[in-house]
Amino acid sequence: MGTDYSGLGRALIFFGVIFAGCGMVLLLAPRVPWLGRLPGDIFIQRPGFTFYFPLASCLLASLLLSLLFWILGRWR
Repeated sequence: MGTDYSGLGRALIFFGVIFAGCGMVLLLAPRVPWLGRLPGDIFIQRPGFTFYFPLASCLLASLLLSLLFWILGRWR
C-alpha cells in the first residue's frame, strides 16, 4: 500500500550531483587562465559595442563532456 519513492530519490541524487559539479566548475573556472581566451574565441570591441563568443572554449568543453559521458557509458 505504501508509495515507492526510490525513483524520485535517485533523480534527486542525480540532479544534486549535477548541481554540485556545476558549482565546482564555476568555482574553479576563474583559476584557469586560458579558459575563454583560446585562439578560436571571437572577441569584437568597438565604441559602444562589445561582442564575445567563446567558440573554441565551447568546442573544447563539448569534446571533454562527450569523452566523459562516453567513458561513463562504457563503464556502466
